[in-house]
Amino acid sequence: MAEILVLYYSRNGSVAQLARQIARGIGEVDGMSARLRTVPPVTAVTQAIAPSVPEDGAPYVEPRDLEECTGLVIGSPTRFGNMAAPLKHWLDGLGAQWASGTLVGKPAAVFTSTTTMHGGQESTLLTMMVPLLHHGCLLMGIPFTEPRLSTTRTGGTPYGASHVSGIGDDPQPSEDEAHLARALGKRLALTARRLA
Repeated sequence: MAEILVLYYSRNGSVAQLARQIARGIGEVDGMSARLRTVPPVTAVTQAIAPSVPEDGAPYVEPRDLEECTGLVIGSPTRFGNMAAPLKHWLDGLGAQWASGTLVGKPAAVFTSTTTMHGGQESTLLTMMVPLLHHGCLLMGIPFTEPRLSTTRTGGTPYGASHVSGIGDDPQPSEDEAHLARALGKRLALTARRLA
């Protein structure tokens, strides 16, 4: 069975919830499955303080996950209109994969979560696309043929799946957000299957 790598950093659970919805959409495509992975947190302290394996949730990503996947979707909370430092740190360390073309020709997509509707979700999605373009990925978004993209009053953009957690930091996606995340996962999986 071919796998799509669903890779994310989630601090308060919102991005992890979206990742699960994307994985559900991937699983709706015959012959395709999702491989959920996360990136370790980063710190200014120079010695290791985080365990080598997360206490809960998805395992940490390894280089072989990139080699073995037929597609990739990455997610991050928004930090001032940009991706969070742990995901950026991980992406910055992919020089060997860039040089060897590990991701060239693989379909890819992005997703995010913000606290407010104007918290920078679209700029975060766009900035996460830039490294994927450098790696030769084939970028995908959510087309307007997906009706909920035009009617949602919460998250969801043509650039990728998104969630608005609100001031109370609710990690649960709205019905529209969950639907659009599943649609993105399904679209990515269908494309990866066709390309394979």
